[in-house]
Amino acid sequence: MDFDDRAQLDASQVEDVGRGGGFRGGGLAVGGGAAGIIALIVALIFGVNPGNITGGDDPAGLQPTSDLSAQCKTGADADQSEKCRVVGVVNSIQKYWSEQIQGYSGAKTTLFSGGVQTGCGAADSSVGPFYCPTDKHVYLDLSFFDELQSRFGAKGGPFAQAYVIAHEYGHHAQDLLGTMNRVGQDQGAESGSVRLELQADCYAGVWAKNAVDTGFYAEPFTDADIQEALDAAAAVGDDHIQEQAQGSVNPDAFTHGTSAQRQKWFTNGYSSGDPARCDTFSGGI
Repeated sequence: MDFDDRAQLDASQVEDVGRGGGFRGGGLAVGGGAAGIIALIVALIFGVNPGNITGGDDPAGLQPTSDLSAQCKTGADADQSEKCRVVGVVNSIQKYWSEQIQGYSGAKTTLFSGGVQTGCGAADSSVGPFYCPTDKHVYLDLSFFDELQSRFGAKGGPFAQAYVIAHEYGHHAQDLLGTMNRVGQDQGAESGSVRLELQADCYAGVWAKNAVDTGFYAEPFTDADIQEALDAAAAVGDDHIQEQAQGSVNPDAFTHGTSAQRQKWFTNGYSSGDPARCDTFSGGI
């Protein structure tokens, strides 16, 4: 994954609020023990609105603790720094969707550490990355990428990170298109929640196919890059996480789709490069 060294980054699309940005402890109801924490991750990872768990408090006026615009100016910076890489990925994704959705309005990514107050309520790092439709922000604790490897068994890598971010912006696209409002919080192998998540995976693949055309990358992604994304998608499949957490699989509790489904829909998006090919709501999945 190689950025174009001449690409000009827009660091205003990403804010870094540091540790405990506006976070008020005690708001997040987590079930006891590791199984409860894993269940919460299954429920929230990659985009489910956490307001249902935290009570939907208003954001606490987060203030950036570091000036990314001073660090992240060009694609060369994105190749050297993890935070600048996030800026470059976000810039590319938003450039793509701005050309696909009429009247596109951007979503800022908030980097935090430990905990954060959002328009959907208080969240800590255990929830993983998520998109909040109330304040139109993507929230990301960079330590999640270590968790993706140590807890979920993914190999990681720069493009695995890009896949995670692209999935969250897939939810932003769904929000703008009205798709999110048509889906409830039901669970199960054929549920609307699973279909919503798989569509976001597909949208991530669509962006990956078109990313070089956004002007931020020096060349198309390699097969090795795409394998990083597929590996990450498999690591966060419902069946894989349930097997790790409880030693068995319960399809009635699925919220995001199996490892195979997540890989399939990312691949569908990447192969076609067309968001119209991401209809996960018609027929089988």
